[in-house]
Amino acid sequence: MGKSRSSASSSSRWRWRYIRPSYYLKRPRRLAFVSIAFICVSFLVWDRLTITREHQVEVSILNEELIGLQNKMEVLKNHLRDSGVNIQSEDQISDLTKSEIVQDHQIDTQRREKVKDAMLHAWASYEKYAWGQDELQPKTRNGINSFGGLGATLVDSLDTLFIMGLEEQFQRAKEWVAKSLDFNKNYEASVFETTIRILGGLLSAYDLSGDEVFLQKARDLADRLLPAWNTPSGIPYNKINLAYGNAHNPRWTGGNSILADSGTEQLEFIALSQRTKDPKYRQKAEYVITELHKTFPADGLLPIYLNPHTGTTSYSPITFGAMGDSFYEYLLKAWIQGNKTEAVKHYREMWETSMKGLQSLVQRTTPSSFAYICEKNGDSLSDKMDELACFAPGMLALGSFGYGPGEAEKCLSLAEELAWTCYNFYQSTPTKLAGENYFFRAGQDMSVGTSWNILRPETVESLFYLWRFTGNKTYKEWGWDIFQAFEKNSRMETGYVGLKDVNTGEKDNMMQSFFLAETLKYLYLLFSPPSVISLDEWVFNTEAHPLRIVTRHAYEENVLEIDGQQKPPVRLHGRKEGQLGYD
Repeated sequence: MGKSRSSASSSSRWRWRYIRPSYYLKRPRRLAFVSIAFICVSFLVWDRLTITREHQVEVSILNEELIGLQNKMEVLKNHLRDSGVNIQSEDQISDLTKSEIVQDHQIDTQRREKVKDAMLHAWASYEKYAWGQDELQPKTRNGINSFGGLGATLVDSLDTLFIMGLEEQFQRAKEWVAKSLDFNKNYEASVFETTIRILGGLLSAYDLSGDEVFLQKARDLADRLLPAWNTPSGIPYNKINLAYGNAHNPRWTGGNSILADSGTEQLEFIALSQRTKDPKYRQKAEYVITELHKTFPADGLLPIYLNPHTGTTSYSPITFGAMGDSFYEYLLKAWIQGNKTEAVKHYREMWETSMKGLQSLVQRTTPSSFAYICEKNGDSLSDKMDELACFAPGMLALGSFGYGPGEAEKCLSLAEELAWTCYNFYQSTPTKLAGENYFFRAGQDMSVGTSWNILRPETVESLFYLWRFTGNKTYKEWGWDIFQAFEKNSRMETGYVGLKDVNTGEKDNMMQSFFLAETLKYLYLLFSPPSVISLDEWVFNTEAHPLRIVTRHAYEENVLEIDGQQKPPVRLHGRKEGQLGYD
């Protein structure tokens, strides 16, 4: 028994010796091993604690971001509800609307194909009867050179063909551009129309395809247009001979330049300077804005006539219709084109000023309270609105998201009101196609003034923007109604024509180039996913030619010098004038 107790005591002392420092002091190798082990364990524990703290910080940041996104989502939901869009919970969406989503997708696909078929029909008719000429006259099955023989319909249609995936047609058009498009013509061209249709079409085709032939042709054309800006004020003349460079204004303007014609070249000339690395195009076009900014009125509304010698305005109407419209459009779009940086901030500021002026022109009818934009002569308002002014709802929707929440909602709400009016321009006629302009009289809502329809795009353009920014399917339905009216009244075996009278349905004899460039393109995009020509990456010129957004920085801009001083880049036809072609 004594031996057993002694043995147990000895074993206990043997185990405890490992925690006595004297044990390790007599054994240096074991001391080193324990020290290393202690350091490793300490490092491992410290590392785990650090990772845990970092993880907690990341989780906290993500939670804050999640809360912020949830708040933004709630604001967006409230805004969409106010716009008439039914917002459901995630569970409801997954359980109740999957079939609706599939059905909507199928309807969009079918409608998109119908629009594509319309484009194929229009294009095939142009190829057969008017190849290489400016526009097709479907009733007489021949072409007409409305713009000096520049192949306006062909060039105007390049990006539409590309976007719709019509590769064979695009390639044939490209070959014509490469081999046959010649600008050396003894022809008095409209600087405005040639810029938005031909120059814009070439630049868009280049941005989409990357083919250098389009950029080369664009540069050749722009060089021929540049002498129009050689005026004492820098405000361009509106007509120029493409072969000789002689520029002037039409007689019917009394020698004045037109606001829309002079203020609607910025997007194209800025884009050309960016692509060619040559600042001269941008400098010429932007100096116009610099000059207008010097005397820009408090309400941001300019008369339609500008004196090219003094740079001042001449007494004339103020309008968002013909001869005024696209000037305001380009103030907004130049800001977007430059990616909304400080270098282009002045464009946005001028546009916001003009939108305050626009609101002062808005009136409402009785009894239906249709909102419309008046024209202004001196201090008097005229209760008349062009269909051309139906671009404004889309412009307001596009610009609304540059405001703070409260102002953005007001801007978008006005856009929706005006779009409803423009849709009723169509719905109020027997053919369901809009007239050229409308008058508003107390107790009568609206009545057609000039009763022709020349296949204009402005209303469907606005429906496209409103669909993109609100997601409200109503705008798709309105667009489909308008497309069906074109199919019923304007489609012929040999193309599409306008109407001499939207009340009787009598047809004209002209397929406008902008019907292919704009009307059908916007309808196609209305029924396409938002990723097709994303508005985060592209900006449309006033002829619906998409140009890539390129960020502009002030330190990269070449400052224009005039007279040795540095200066910052700050017709009854007008916008897409159209040819009536009555026979």
